[in-house]
Amino acid sequence: MKNIAIVGLGYVGLPLSLQFARGGAQVLGLDIDDSKVKSLLAGQSYIHHIPSAAIAEQVNAKRLDASTSFARVKEVDAVIICVPTPLNKNREPDISYIIKTGEAIAPHMKRGQLIVLESTTYPGTTDEDLKAVLEKGSGLKAGTDFHLAFSPEREDPGNPQSKVATIPKVIGGLTPACLEKTKQLYSIAIQTLVPVSSCRAAEATKLLENIFRGVNIALVNELKVVYAAMGIDIWEVIHAAKTKPFGFMAFYPGPGLGGHCIPIDPFYLTWKAREYGQATRFIELAGEINTAMPERVIQRVVEALNSRRKALNGSRVLVLGIAYKADVDDERESPSYVLLGKLKEGGAEVAYYDPYVPVIRPTREHPQWTGFRSVGWDEATISSYDCVLISTAHAKVDYSELARWSSLIVDTRNAMASVAKVPGQVWAA
Repeated sequence: MKNIAIVGLGYVGLPLSLQFARGGAQVLGLDIDDSKVKSLLAGQSYIHHIPSAAIAEQVNAKRLDASTSFARVKEVDAVIICVPTPLNKNREPDISYIIKTGEAIAPHMKRGQLIVLESTTYPGTTDEDLKAVLEKGSGLKAGTDFHLAFSPEREDPGNPQSKVATIPKVIGGLTPACLEKTKQLYSIAIQTLVPVSSCRAAEATKLLENIFRGVNIALVNELKVVYAAMGIDIWEVIHAAKTKPFGFMAFYPGPGLGGHCIPIDPFYLTWKAREYGQATRFIELAGEINTAMPERVIQRVVEALNSRRKALNGSRVLVLGIAYKADVDDERESPSYVLLGKLKEGGAEVAYYDPYVPVIRPTREHPQWTGFRSVGWDEATISSYDCVLISTAHAKVDYSELARWSSLIVDTRNAMASVAKVPGQVWAA
């Protein structure tokens, strides 16, 4: 199984494509975005933490190809689907990208082929929704004429210690034969495989991983507010607690949830649970707490400005960091968008600085910010703002310079903890 197609060449599909190519597979990247295809064929990266040299090496070695033609699915032995699974405006699962991909590849499928879904989704998507689309469009039967499986993506952008090859891979097949084919596929690229009993068990595993994170982040976000009222620094408490070598895992507060996983995935389970008459009160409460954090941050900005006898209305506020996570260029579902919107609604003149996002690309949720550009990083620019709001703590930012240049800083990430500052200059949020 050496010929593989990977559909979706984004933050999941591209690194996976490179790892399979490094493992000796012939990889065909498929994407509806022609600009991505052209960039890959030219050996150029469009994702910050993936160097162009890594792409050029595989393209030049003829191990990585790219196309917008889904008819080329007939050339490969396996197809891996890595497409988005957002929420709609009612916070319900939107699996339309999965369905459209299934419809696009089905007419070109062949007997014996393996189809694997990696997109995070609710249990039952693979063996119900995707299976039905593939069978209808191909005339083939899953588990008999072709193999079907689910294997959740596990990417950690911005973490230099995180390597695709060394992250254990959960895999679940429609049938035992489907699972064996999936083992053969991923053994080309991944060192450790974790087989589970079914596609649904694999789907549920991914949801558990991200719900665990979401619930614990909600806990520290709530404790941050409670401890602040008591005059206790939540960051000091977390750093002390994590010295315990057992029974504790550190999670950190922030301005809200970002990225494509934690703000979205828990709602896939809450939606599906209703079909079975089950309530998910714990998960929903965590979602409410995390969703409310941007409002808390804005209130701190208002309080900080008031301490200088200034109102939010008419003030110039700079949001530091538009990416959802430190040291990446991925701004999907970033709470910074919510903060920018709330600041603007309050009458503030807003701008942002982010060394990884020089210009905001089109997003599904916040199209109004498309084309908005980062300001420069210099004393004249930074000092011209009445308040700087740290939303994302990029290591590339010189926080000592920020302390010298800005008279008022609201810090949601504890980025200023080790920087010399004057009383009343930095407000925790």
